Amino acid sequence: MKIAVLGAGAWGTALAFAFCRQHHVTLWGRNAEQMIDMQATRLNRRYLPECPFPADLHLSADLSEAVVGVDLVLVVTPIAGLRPTLRELAWLKVDAPLLWACKGFEAGSSLLPHQVVAEEFPHLKSVGVLSGPSFAREVAQGLPAAVTLASENYAFARDYARELHSPLLRIYANDDLVGVEVGGAVKNVMAIATGVADGLGFGMNARAALITRGLAEITRLAVALGGSQQSMMGLSGVGDLLLTCTGALSRNRQVGLKLAEGKSLDAILAELGHVAEGVPTAREVLKMAERLQVDMPITAAVCELLYHQATPQHVVERLLGRSPKPEFHAPGA
Repeated sequence: MKIAVLGAGAWGTALAFAFCRQHHVTLWGRNAEQMIDMQATRLNRRYLPECPFPADLHLSADLSEAVVGVDLVLVVTPIAGLRPTLRELAWLKVDAPLLWACKGFEAGSSLLPHQVVAEEFPHLKSVGVLSGPSFAREVAQGLPAAVTLASENYAFARDYARELHSPLLRIYANDDLVGVEVGGAVKNVMAIATGVADGLGFGMNARAALITRGLAEITRLAVALGGSQQSMMGLSGVGDLLLTCTGALSRNRQVGLKLAEGKSLDAILAELGHVAEGVPTAREVLKMAERLQVDMPITAAVCELLYHQATPQHVVERLLGRSPKPEFHAPGA
């Protein structure tokens, strides 16, 4: 199968590595200078300097060249880059099946990725999301991982999961597109909160409680948006949440750790050098939660830290001071 991976960041590069073991893969990046350097060095020196490129991975800075005759397009940009990339594909009249690996809600519109795709490619039915617990560096190094391929067209999800599946990157089909996208988006917000708690030295008991209550928040929002509660128990729910909240490679957890040190958000993002999707996503999630009347106190606390100059100590005191509630709502309550 001929695949075009669009987006030469860490995750796009890692997925290109994974899929070129079995398929003909071209990795496209928007920055021509970066692509020339990658071609010369056979390294992505900015994002994955410790991972040499496979010999059979093709590179291109020309989008029209990258998508010629492809059997699958995989968009692996930050959520902010999804719509511009789709518009370029539409201009080129690309009609190949489409997957994306973007996580978040689009800033301003609060749309999930599949809603952005539906606006830009309303007639394309073979579409889906690739999401799950997966750090780019480990995938690029060939360490085992498992992710979900979700589509409202389950036959498409099943068939392409089989095509892309490998012993090192196991892929499971799912028809809950909304639930998988919500899980992938909101877990980044929870990772910021967990990083703050860890940075303040609250211990592993507090971390476990925060992750569990974070999962409850994600589930409430997913169900309110039409997703399945079952997906929250899967790879794109609890799996991705656990990895992002506890893993040392988590950029969003790093944001929380640095907030706990008292650093400003601007300084943190400059120091990080990578996109931390939980930062813009937190604001969009809170807007969505308020509109749907979904209770998301951890998300609200993260927004206070990021956008309202609240101190970590003040936010934690407010969370801990909340009135006790039943863990689960009784039937009929």
